[in-house]
Amino acid sequence: MARKIVLSFALAIFMVCASGVVVAMSLSAMRGSTLENVNSLRVKELVSEMLASVIQQENALRGYAMLGRAELLDEYKANQDVFAKAAKEFDERVKLADQRERFAKLTAEVKDLNDRRFAELITLAANPETRARAQEISGQKQLPVVRAVVAELLTRQDEVIAERRAEQASMATIANVAVWGGAALTALVALLMGWLLARTIAAPLRDLTDATTTLAQGGEAKVPFRERADELGDIAGAVEQFRMAAVNRAEADARLAAEQQVVTTSLRNGLSALTTGDLTASIDAEFPGAYVELKTNFNAALASLRGLIGSVAESTRAIRTGSSEITQASEDLARRTEANAASLEETSAAVTQMDTRLKATAAAAGRTVERADGAIATVTSGRSVADEAVQAMTRVSDSAKGIDSVIEGLDKIAFQTRVLAMNAAVEAGRAGEAGRGFAVVADLVSALAMRAEEEAGRARDQLTATQTDIGAAVEMVQKVDAALLDISGDVSEVHTLLGDIAADNQAQSTAITQISAAIGAMDHSTQQNAAMVEQTAAAARNLTGEVSALTEQADKFEIGDSKSRRAGYTSRGRAALMAA
Repeated sequence: MARKIVLSFALAIFMVCASGVVVAMSLSAMRGSTLENVNSLRVKELVSEMLASVIQQENALRGYAMLGRAELLDEYKANQDVFAKAAKEFDERVKLADQRERFAKLTAEVKDLNDRRFAELITLAANPETRARAQEISGQKQLPVVRAVVAELLTRQDEVIAERRAEQASMATIANVAVWGGAALTALVALLMGWLLARTIAAPLRDLTDATTTLAQGGEAKVPFRERADELGDIAGAVEQFRMAAVNRAEADARLAAEQQVVTTSLRNGLSALTTGDLTASIDAEFPGAYVELKTNFNAALASLRGLIGSVAESTRAIRTGSSEITQASEDLARRTEANAASLEETSAAVTQMDTRLKATAAAAGRTVERADGAIATVTSGRSVADEAVQAMTRVSDSAKGIDSVIEGLDKIAFQTRVLAMNAAVEAGRAGEAGRGFAVVADLVSALAMRAEEEAGRARDQLTATQTDIGAAVEMVQKVDAALLDISGDVSEVHTLLGDIAADNQAQSTAITQISAAIGAMDHSTQQNAAMVEQTAAAARNLTGEVSALTEQADKFEIGDSKSRRAGYTSRGRAALMAA
């Protein structure tokens, strides 16, 4: 069966792998063609970049021939670098012999342009005398060969791209055929395998399952396919062994049933006597060899139980006496603990009131310190404002000095203007009638200069008065700053004293709080102890009742001792319990 299944799945896997290999090869070829197309597109871009760089070189040289600007030569050289970079990448990417020949022709033509024609054009344009000739040459077409070679390169790359696309289409067709053909063959092989496996494995397994089910339900059935040499034959042999073992087990069960009947009857009688409290009913019947140990263990357990019940009856007397004493002591302790808890509760209340008053005092001191902090901050702010006022007045004074120098400069300018006006009047007098109008202008300028001198003098007087007032204001602000400094020192001392008071109050409050917490914890613990003592007393009373009940239950068992003694003990125990 294993070989059949492995062979079937191996065939299916082979079909899938074969179609997968064909598809993988096709995809690999398509990926290679795609990379070639990408490379071809990049080659076309490089050819276009080389053509564009040559055109830009030609345009830059034309501009240089027309304008003679040096930056156009820099542009020409930059485009040379662009061509060289593109040509290097083209040389690395292109492997076709005919394309490399065209590329060699292109680079040779561009080299000739740069070394001969463009170099001649640069030389002529650099000389102003020959620049006209350079302009004439720049107007001629320089790139017919370059354009033709570039066109051939681009055409050839388009042909290469078309060839690669045709290869991709062919490989895609092969991959589709492989996928669909492989799927069809795999489906056919799977159907054939399913039919063969159902005929050779599934049907025999169904028949064997039916026989096994019949045997498991206790019926009779013939086990089929025992003669087969494969796994089904092994399973059929095992089922036959199972059938034979079931027959043998049925015979053994009949023998065991008779033996178990004797054992269960004896145990039932012994357990029935045990349920009525008779601990003297031992098993005396003969048991089969396999159950002798059970008889011995039952009799030993019964003897141990008799000893246990006797010990329990003796122990209950001592337990009842001790539980009565524990009950009395617990009740006395509960009363004393409740009294201590009441005293601690009163003490805790008094300490809590002290703690509340100290906290209120500490809070008031804290608020006073905060007010002192606010006063210090206000004084500090006032000093800062005073310092800023002094600095502002100082800057105004300095500005006034600068204005004084400006006024002095204006005064000098007015004086020089008047001197110039006088010179102009003199020159106008020399000119006679031709300079009469200029003389009038000179008089007006002289009058304006005199007026400027007068205004400058008035401004200087006003500035002097302003500087005097600023000096007086600075002195007054400095006096205010000194007064604020004294106030700040006094408030700082008050703040320090209030801080010490607040710290002392806080320390006292903390100590009282700790004492209050400790007393509260003691009160809580005492109350818990009182509750536990009450619970202990109640548990002791319950224990006494449980001991009496246990004694009554133990008296119900027959252990072979004197029943009159146990009965007398039971009546005494009940009387003691009622007294308690």
